[in-house]
Parts: sequence; C-alpha cells; structure tokens
Amino acid sequence: MHRKAPFLLITSILVIWELLVRLLDVPKFILPPPSIVLQTTLLQAPLLAGHALVTALEIGLGLCLSLAISLPLSIVMFKHPSIDAALTPFLVASQAIPVFAVAPLLVVWFGYGLLSKIVMATIVIFFPLTVSTYSGFKQVDPDLEIVFDLLDAPFRKKMRLLYWPAALPSFFSGLKVAVAVATIGAVLGEWVGAQRGLGYLMIQMNARLRTDMLFAALVWLSLMGMGLWLLVSRLEKRFLFWLNTKE
Repeated sequence: MHRKAPFLLITSILVIWELLVRLLDVPKFILPPPSIVLQTTLLQAPLLAGHALVTALEIGLGLCLSLAISLPLSIVMFKHPSIDAALTPFLVASQAIPVFAVAPLLVVWFGYGLLSKIVMATIVIFFPLTVSTYSGFKQVDPDLEIVFDLLDAPFRKKMRLLYWPAALPSFFSGLKVAVAVATIGAVLGEWVGAQRGLGYLMIQMNARLRTDMLFAALVWLSLMGMGLWLLVSRLEKRFLFWLNTKE
C-alpha cells in the first residue's frame, strides 16, 4: 500500500487542482489546469527535450566536477585538522551567500555559454557532498581504527579499507541531496544568461505569458531530478548491500 501512496497523493492533488481551476474559472495564463499542462508537455515534447538535454548536460558535468572537488577536499580536511579549521568558514560562507547573487558574476567571468552554468551547478552541489563525506569519515568505529593503527597501516590503506567503507552511507545521503538540488544551479545560471536550456525556455515563455509551457518545463525538471535520485538510490543499494534497508 505504501508504494501506491505517492501516486494516490499526486492524483488527488491534480484532480483538486483541475476542479478548482475550472469551477473558479481561473484564466489559463494565470494557472492552467493539469490537463492543459499535460497536453502542452506532450505536444511540445521535441522543443522541451532539446532544451532539457542542454540542462541535463550542465547538471551532469556540474555533478562530475563537484565529485572531483568534494571527494579529495573531504579527504584532505579529514587527514589534516588544521586545513579543516581553515576551510570550514569559507565553505559555510559559500553557502550563506545567495546563489542568485553570484550568477551574474559567473556570467561576466565565464560568459553566456555552458561553462558558467556548470560552475553554478557545481557551487550548489559540492557543499552537501563535501560535508556528508567528511562526516562519514568521522563516523568510523574507533576500535577498528585502533586495530589498523596497531598493524601500522598507512593512511592510504586505512582510507581504502576503513574510512571509505564507513563513509559510504553518508556519501550517498549527500549525493541524494546533491542531485535533488542540482537542477537549481543549472536553471539559475540559465535565468541570468543563456541561449538554450529549460531555464532559458522558462524566461522566454514567462515573457509571453505561456504559463502552460512554464509548468511543462517544471514537469521536465522534476522528472530529471527524480530520475537522478532514483539512479543514486539504485547505486546505493548496490554498493551498500550489507545494510538492512527497508523496502
């Protein structure tokens, strides 16, 4: 029954939305009914897919760059407490600054092309990855750490056999958060300045009062985010097979 709960909830919301919009005679340019949104999503699928591919590329490259930065950074911070103390304020400050305020600067520095959107996505993604992985390293069993110290194991071997396996649950939790917010960075970058992408399409449709296309773009963004989250969940079950997870 719990597997059907999300479907039932979404269906109920859509039905209530459809009925209220039609009963209250809300103009379509203010709030279109779900049936119109679905129709637009299907009819404009080629246009939406073309822009979605650009946004997906930005998200994918931003995620790869975030992994390339966050994993080594978390290891260095864990190995060297002095570096951890020095970098932590900068990491916190990077998230305290509104992302939308940084986007215009990135466009000035990196242009209107793909690079500025990748950097924007990376800024949004790398923080939860770094913090979760670093926290996972610190959750290692102290008794196991003592055993490795008694065996005089080097840090590289301890990382491979002890710290990294202990950090995997936290790493995947952070990765789930990262892919859930990954679309935010890419779309914000496209809002500030872009030539393609779902964010660019949303700005263009907003200027034309095509609210149905705005919602259609949101549907595609939601599906992309859910797809990434499900992919990470599958990888988590594969690599954390020893954990007793509830189905």
